[in-house]
Amino acid sequence: MRAAPSAESREVARAAAQWLALLESGDARDDDLVRLHTWRSSDSRHESAWQKVQTLRQRFSGLPAQLAMATLDRPDLARRAAIKRALGVAALVPAAWLIGRQLPLDVWRADLQTSTGERKQLPLADGSALQLNTDSAVNVDLATRVLTLVRGEMALNVPGTAALTIRSPYGSVIASRSEVCVRLNERDCQVSVVSGSVQLQPLHGPLMVLTGGQQVSLQASGAGAIGTYDRMLADWRSGVLTAQNQPLGDFLRELSRYRPGLLRWDPALEALRITGSFRLDNTDRVLALLAASLPLEVQSRMRFWVTLIPRKNIA
Repeated sequence: MRAAPSAESREVARAAAQWLALLESGDARDDDLVRLHTWRSSDSRHESAWQKVQTLRQRFSGLPAQLAMATLDRPDLARRAAIKRALGVAALVPAAWLIGRQLPLDVWRADLQTSTGERKQLPLADGSALQLNTDSAVNVDLATRVLTLVRGEMALNVPGTAALTIRSPYGSVIASRSEVCVRLNERDCQVSVVSGSVQLQPLHGPLMVLTGGQQVSLQASGAGAIGTYDRMLADWRSGVLTAQNQPLGDFLRELSRYRPGLLRWDPALEALRITGSFRLDNTDRVLALLAASLPLEVQSRMRFWVTLIPRKNIA
């Protein structure tokens, strides 16, 4: 049994929740942001608590502040108890606030998780290999040979004939002697086959087969058209983000998945083109490389608040 959180850890979580409340209030001043940066950088435990808060900040956006704060303020076992109490008062909250992934109970309860910028490689007991991309969560039940993708992106390599099923809100993928990547987006699930073949069972529509080099989008209405898989999209498995003459806006949107905090850019930079391979373990360096190769500047109010702007011409 895991020990209950200490008074010190609870105090750190409480402070992180209070900082979040200040930012969400809209009353934070520049000096407040400086103090927040100082608090985060003064202790690794502070930064860890803040990263958990940042994750919840995205997913609790529809909840009343009291309900969100009650959960933020209780880490680990105490946090789970708070979640159960929150469910008990669900009847008092408009249903729209509790629909879909805005309430991350399924993410917090998931068997395996990664935070923003984190990736994991996990061998399974049957010899299969599971990889989780940034900000992802999955439940694993090898007794029934079912993996449920709750959030984010995963890659699964099944070397044997015993099939594993990947479930998503939009359908299921049945894999054996194959390697497949599955990415859960806001309104669809992208299934890409690296090698071998898989069976797809959309929520609506017949069973279909997808082979190596093919991909398809599973949606609430069924499966989309089969397309060609861009193999560079799977480079995240080796910690690389690759672009081939890609619009900079698309590249930055993808990069922001791996970078904690706020990354913004001037709309004038959207159409610039980028080619290259970039290590995901240091996104600050990626931004520096962009500034060295493209007509843009990086403005950092703090490490987790960065804006890209067009470079000024100096006569």
